[in-house]
Amino acid sequence: RPGAERHAPEPPGAPAADGPGTPQGPRAPLHGPAAPPAPPSAGTKAAALTRTEIVERAKTWVAAKVPYSVTSYWSDGYRQDCSGFVSMAWKLPANEWTGSLAGLAERITKEELQPGDILLFHNASDPEKGSHVVIFGGWTDAAHTVYTAYEQTPPHTRKRDTPYAYWTDSAKFLPYRYTGVTAGKAASPAAGGPASQGVASHGVAGYPGRAMFRPGAENPYVTRLGRQLVRKGFGTHYTKGPGPRWGEADRRGVEAFQRAQGWRGGAADGYPGPETWRRLFS
Repeated sequence: RPGAERHAPEPPGAPAADGPGTPQGPRAPLHGPAAPPAPPSAGTKAAALTRTEIVERAKTWVAAKVPYSVTSYWSDGYRQDCSGFVSMAWKLPANEWTGSLAGLAERITKEELQPGDILLFHNASDPEKGSHVVIFGGWTDAAHTVYTAYEQTPPHTRKRDTPYAYWTDSAKFLPYRYTGVTAGKAASPAAGGPASQGVASHGVAGYPGRAMFRPGAENPYVTRLGRQLVRKGFGTHYTKGPGPRWGEADRRGVEAFQRAQGWRGGAADGYPGPETWRRLFS
């Protein structure tokens, strides 16, 4: 089912406003003489990519100023709308849409965002209103309030500084990470964040990945985290020594540590990302 994209009005002094929402195309194979316009099989994804590759691929459309279109396909076979643009940057084997991209990614936090990740709003109850997706290119300020966005939007692909999470419907744009991304040097430094260290999320020394700290997880990393929280003075929520099973005491301890860094909202959700881990063990 096709969705629609809402494009935001520009701030004062910026280029002309994008105008009303624009439909996006449905899931479809890459366009070409031998590729009929039929939906591909579900669950397909491309080979692994580094963050540098994702951003460099996005930049090719920016440089070419690929015109926005829901019915046209660029020379590389990808549809010239927002979801086709992300499909191209992620080198997916088909043109996805905002309703399917999350199935090829994992939900992350604002704190964990790095170049090559996306900010996605899919309005499932009414896809014709507001659905849109942009590629995160890195923070432009130390407070993490503005970031570089690569997006396909009328009249053509562009790169621009964008307030987090987006110009409109900001609370509805959620950060996701392509499951095929591999550790590698970030393409665009992020001011004050993990990308500024030139590492991917799993490149932070000792950080095992967010999956180790999901509800019900049980592993040695949970114990290691808890002991470090106690050493740092954030172990007051434990009624007994930290153990290998992730629990509410661990989450509350991490949240207290995150708030001590001055973070609020989603950046202080109690789940350790790479920057939390780096600061906790530094």
